[in-house]
Amino acid sequence: MSSVVVVGSFNVDHVWRCDALPAAGATIAGRYSSGPGGKGFNQAIAAARAGASTAFVCSLGHDPGGVMARDLAAHDGVHVIAEDSVEPTGTGGIYVDNHGRNTIVIGPGANFTLSTDFIAQQQSLLAGAQVVLAQLESPLESIEATMTAARAAGVLTILNAAPANAVASISLLRQSDILTPNETEFAALLGRHVGHRMEGDDVAALDGNTLHGLCRQLLPGGTVVVTLGAVGVFVSHEDEQLRGDTQAYYRVGADSAQTVDTTGAGDAFNGALAASLAHAPQAAFNVHVRFANRFAARSTESEGAAVSMPKLTPDF
Repeated sequence: MSSVVVVGSFNVDHVWRCDALPAAGATIAGRYSSGPGGKGFNQAIAAARAGASTAFVCSLGHDPGGVMARDLAAHDGVHVIAEDSVEPTGTGGIYVDNHGRNTIVIGPGANFTLSTDFIAQQQSLLAGAQVVLAQLESPLESIEATMTAARAAGVLTILNAAPANAVASISLLRQSDILTPNETEFAALLGRHVGHRMEGDDVAALDGNTLHGLCRQLLPGGTVVVTLGAVGVFVSHEDEQLRGDTQAYYRVGADSAQTVDTTGAGDAFNGALAASLAHAPQAAFNVHVRFANRFAARSTESEGAAVSMPKLTPDF
């Protein structure tokens, strides 16, 4: 059985690297490349390269993109369980500037056809995992069915509430043991579910007590990990469930990196976090966060999304 099961999206990424992100109406020159991506696939590759036996549940079209997904997953030892779709395999259009910042447009395609019936067929796979990780680039009812089934089997669930424009319900959030939004996604969740409106850029500047209080309102019974890019990570636990930590909330600074491309850094963090939790479930939570932080930092030092995920070395 796989120790980590990732349920989510696969995209064929089309990437243009340019001096600056294009403005409305602008035509600029860039350097083109193509490769694998999608939050689910990125996270599955990250989990595998971080040392976990990994399965990836998704929906793929009958096209070269679907072949790419299976071939690349096999190269990293990821077991793909794919629902066949009449839609084309998902695609992503990505612009990356010379500071490593990016803008992304997704064409969901087959990703939006992942069905609850197919998820129901994966009950034994989900129940046999140590960690189940999902995102919001697939139908939300299928993601909720995934998390509900895993939770019912006593499996640790992680929900990466991304992208920010996906409207996750409270019932879906509450099926998460661990919620991992970035600052933009966290601000969006607060606006929808807590009634607290703020800009994502302002999240990192909040004092710890205030940020902890907002996290407790958003996910009263679980752990919230807010990734803050170059600022690092904020962790907030329920007082009765500190997951081996000594504090209910704390910050972990970002690891230094020679950043080339931030595409997929959040996915690197999530996949590595899931792998670390599966590998050493009794370790303090901050140990897992620090490992995931380091893994994410290394991912930004190479171009691409899934292909940028680092591989473990003895001195990692």
